[in-house]
Amino acid sequence: MSEKTKPLAARTDSFRNVPGPNSAENPIATNADIVKAETAAEVADSAAKLDDGVAKLNINENEAILAPVDKHDAPVDEKPKFAAPTTPLTKLFAELPAITTEAGHSEMWGVQLSDESDVPSSIVLEKFLRANTKDVEKAKAQLIQALKWRKSIDPAKLLADVRFDPAKFGGVGYVTTYAEGKEIVSWNIYGAVKDKKATFGNVEEFINWRSALMELSVQKLDLASATEKIPADGVDQYRMVQVHDYLSVSFFKMDPAVKAASKEVIATFSMAYPELLKEKFFVNVPVLMGWVSAAMKLFLSAETIKKFHPLTYGSALAGELSFGKELPTPYGGNGKPGL
Repeated sequence: MSEKTKPLAARTDSFRNVPGPNSAENPIATNADIVKAETAAEVADSAAKLDDGVAKLNINENEAILAPVDKHDAPVDEKPKFAAPTTPLTKLFAELPAITTEAGHSEMWGVQLSDESDVPSSIVLEKFLRANTKDVEKAKAQLIQALKWRKSIDPAKLLADVRFDPAKFGGVGYVTTYAEGKEIVSWNIYGAVKDKKATFGNVEEFINWRSALMELSVQKLDLASATEKIPADGVDQYRMVQVHDYLSVSFFKMDPAVKAASKEVIATFSMAYPELLKEKFFVNVPVLMGWVSAAMKLFLSAETIKKFHPLTYGSALAGELSFGKELPTPYGGNGKPGL
């Protein structure tokens, strides 16, 4: 028989240390009092053994709220959890390990491509995305192609180690800076070409020379030291101006060597140097050079072609640029006579 079902008489032994009903210590105790004492003791004992999960009543000013004793039973925060936003840039960064592995190369424009926390890497990837209207798959394919090209041709090494024949390329290409070094201008002075067959006849050699010149411009940008990312939907601050001067050029219309070299440069550079161009000016342009525009439309996007500005006279160039007054005098500026 359990303790709770025993008759009262049978349970009095458990209270032998309690003063009797007629003792001097408890002169007014009765059997009912004893029952009450037993019941109170049982309740107290049971209360002490309550599980931690039993709620207790807390009074907070005029409010009564039930708060669980056990911390494990605390209310769960039901607020929804949101994943970090996924953008074309984060998607392309996720593909970067596979991209560099497939290309076997990880350097682009002096930048060793790294993770998303690296500002120079984000600049490079953003440029490839913009060149492909933020299409991640297209940007990935172009980046792989560009990395493979850089690995094979090594344009930085061409600039540092190769000495190009001045009889072929002397005076044809320059890179200058203005506005305290903030504005970079790459010049191609095709009127300085002395022998078109020597300069343009070997397309591979011409591409190497133009790549070295372009690499010099990229070095002036110094992307590897950049500390600010390109704004997601803002203006790209890491770009340059190019000027192609055709003064005294009359042979471009028909010469097949010139056409072949020019088309190869356009195709290669649109792949390997995307979104580095802020604006491009064609100055002293002969009327009979419509084929140049046609060639560019084959390889360049409409957005890129919008950056191209033909000028009949070189002296008009200064008026097109915010730093135009610093340009050499033949281009309408107040600078020195030549480059």
